[in-house]
Amino acid sequence: MLNELKIIPVELLENYCLQVDNDLQLKFENLQDAEISTSEFSFYTSVSSVYSSKIEGEDIELDSYIKHKRFGIEFLPDYTKKIDDLYFAYDFAKANLLNADNLANAYEFLSKHIVAKNYQGKLRSSNMYVSTPDGRIEYFAISPFKLQKEMEKLYYDLTILLSAKLNINEVFFFASMIHLVFVKIHPFNDGNGRTGRLLEKWFLAQKLGENAWFIESEKMYYENHQKYYENLRILGLEYEELDYKKAMPFLLMLPNSL
Repeated sequence: MLNELKIIPVELLENYCLQVDNDLQLKFENLQDAEISTSEFSFYTSVSSVYSSKIEGEDIELDSYIKHKRFGIEFLPDYTKKIDDLYFAYDFAKANLLNADNLANAYEFLSKHIVAKNYQGKLRSSNMYVSTPDGRIEYFAISPFKLQKEMEKLYYDLTILLSAKLNINEVFFFASMIHLVFVKIHPFNDGNGRTGRLLEKWFLAQKLGENAWFIESEKMYYENHQKYYENLRILGLEYEELDYKKAMPFLLMLPNSL
């Protein structure tokens, strides 16, 4: 079945499985929700939303956000609104199957205060590049004229993988690879990183169950964000020339978050 995949590379899978800890299954099974969580509030969804936003430069602290979300302490709306949007997108993902329509909906929710309304939930129609804080271009994404076909390939592969019987090492491999391929396609005008990290965890949860939502991957990516971006950069400058054989350092970050 894996030989039917159209866009997600599998060449590194065997070597990846050899490098992942043998106790990955045990570590995953031992994950549990925090005591502070309630039926109306999730501590780990707060962690995911805060740290995924901090990777993108949002000035928000976890302690303050928990006070806002769990205990109703008010802050200025600009301080919490983007994180609230992302929290809502995570909640949406928990309650819905992963597919093309629902991913578009999740992006619409999380981008509410990131892009203009007419761009929310929509693929970009212009060229896209990623630049460093000092203005240096470090990546050119796929042309908008080829974007739809690449996303169709990704959604096709998602359908294959969601129905495939995979062991836990394979699930983690493909979750990271889906994250990586998605952000390299860079399908939206903004919010691609947030969406890619949500997509990764969404896939894990669909394959392995609710413990996936307790993984602090976004926090780990933030605490190692220089390495996170370095591992993204090493694949190449342009979409058409990406070398996924160099993806192992990125792929190993997710299991290391356990």
